Amino acid sequence: MILLEGPSRVLQQIFQNRLRNTEKLAEVDFHIVEFDDIRFHVQGSEKDTQHITISVAVPSPPPETVFDGGLPSGALEAVRSAYGAFVQVIEPPESGFHLTIQVDLTKIASSETERIQQITKIASLRTVVLGAPLRHILKHLGNRSVAPDADNLVALMHRPRQSYFLIPPPGKVTVVFPMRYNDSNDVVLATSFLQEFMKARRSAGLSTASPCLWAPTPPLALKGAPAHALDANCGFVSFVIFPRHVESEKLDRIVWNLSTFYAYISYHIKCSKAFMHPQMRRRVNTLSQQLDKTKLEIEKQKKIAQGRSFRRPV
Repeated sequence: MILLEGPSRVLQQIFQNRLRNTEKLAEVDFHIVEFDDIRFHVQGSEKDTQHITISVAVPSPPPETVFDGGLPSGALEAVRSAYGAFVQVIEPPESGFHLTIQVDLTKIASSETERIQQITKIASLRTVVLGAPLRHILKHLGNRSVAPDADNLVALMHRPRQSYFLIPPPGKVTVVFPMRYNDSNDVVLATSFLQEFMKARRSAGLSTASPCLWAPTPPLALKGAPAHALDANCGFVSFVIFPRHVESEKLDRIVWNLSTFYAYISYHIKCSKAFMHPQMRRRVNTLSQQLDKTKLEIEKQKKIAQGRSFRRPV
């Protein structure tokens, strides 16, 4: 299975080029759109060699989620905590965007290893912003406590106007994804994929992974969720997260994997379709060639039979 990368490669490349070519700086003005309709605007002036500005626009959230100023709850605090002194939040943000930050390039580390780490963290801005409420709850789970502001059922956005749910009782957090697709072929592939995904968890090599369940109907824990959020034609996937799954460096990975789970499944559906289409074309071509050969052979046999019928007896 191919996992989606957390850091944006485009953002990484922009910062690497900017830091390498300090003698010949050019104007930087890029508009970037990533999956799930996350938009970035990256700006850097050839006169200002010390700063790069990044603006982020988040898609419209579903009504059941808690957003503040167009951003998930706690996103601003998460940005300030993650980046510290070398990033400043600009208020108000750029018009048409929900968050604008200014990166101070003079505070980027000089050593290659530290510089790569800091650039990777900047390129992971999407995870910091959208994963803020999820990280907040899972961090409390790692500390064996319950987030004081977490309700019995927490709705979080994972793609435009679609939500997933967290049930945070003490000792574990259950994450439930309603899965829905518009294309009928995608529905079939996704349902099959999710069922196999659940079975794979039972293998010996994945015994320590988060328990995973799939069901065609919503679990009882979602009883209080709005009806429109439970309209899922591909069923419901549930993960049970225990404190051992969010220890130390595991937290960043699980926040990314959960917040992009729908995109992960969609990516593999597209890969499956891309693989099957040429296979089907090859089979159709082979069958067509066989039919052509059979047709020629039938016509040949007909001509032989006609020749015999017109042959005069001696």
